Amino acid sequence: MEQVARGGTRWKRFALVMVPSLAATAAIGIGLAQGALAASFSVSGQQFKVSASYLEGYGFTQYPAYNNGYRNMEGNEKTNRPVAVSSFKTATIRDMCQSVVTDVPLLGKITMRLDAGRGGDEVTAENLYLDIAQLKGNATFDDIDIGIAVRDTDNAPDEDGPTGKGPAVKKEGVLENGFAQQARKVTLTGVEQTAWATTAGRFSLVGLEMRLHRGDGPDVECF
Repeated sequence: MEQVARGGTRWKRFALVMVPSLAATAAIGIGLAQGALAASFSVSGQQFKVSASYLEGYGFTQYPAYNNGYRNMEGNEKTNRPVAVSSFKTATIRDMCQSVVTDVPLLGKITMRLDAGRGGDEVTAENLYLDIAQLKGNATFDDIDIGIAVRDTDNAPDEDGPTGKGPAVKKEGVLENGFAQQARKVTLTGVEQTAWATTAGRFSLVGLEMRLHRGDGPDVECF
């Protein structure tokens, strides 16, 4: 690993939870006037996969948290799950893929796959929040701070002015004085991730295609 203090930090090929991540969501075209913090929902009992060849994000933050969701695909029991929250004020993505596998009675496993931002097109997002379980890829950080308190990554102004580089901190499942990292800019390539949830103030998918496939695996999923 090569690290340059306060300027650019480059991490080559990683497979960690506490690393920056990529944008995608099953709910397309969310438009919330107050950004992602206005959205509140119970997370489903399924993870989904996301991949992209390239992501450029500005106003990046990341911190550990938990979300609350259904334990299984059936029933009403809920549970808290540990996640790494990655957030961006803005993000641009190329060759984005999202897939989720569902076991359908009488039909077996069915994969729903979404693709966008291909052939020179780009996916764009604003006030993007991702609850990540696992991620791998390549990342370069510009002006990174590691070990900042979660509450101080918030770019919302207070009496002393803006206090951080990222968007507003999530209100639930977060230790405000806990560990966080932030950067003015992050660039990711060759990204593969699994996630529990994504919310965004705006999410524009150019060239969106959705298909259903029988079965699962790398031939029909994102990876």
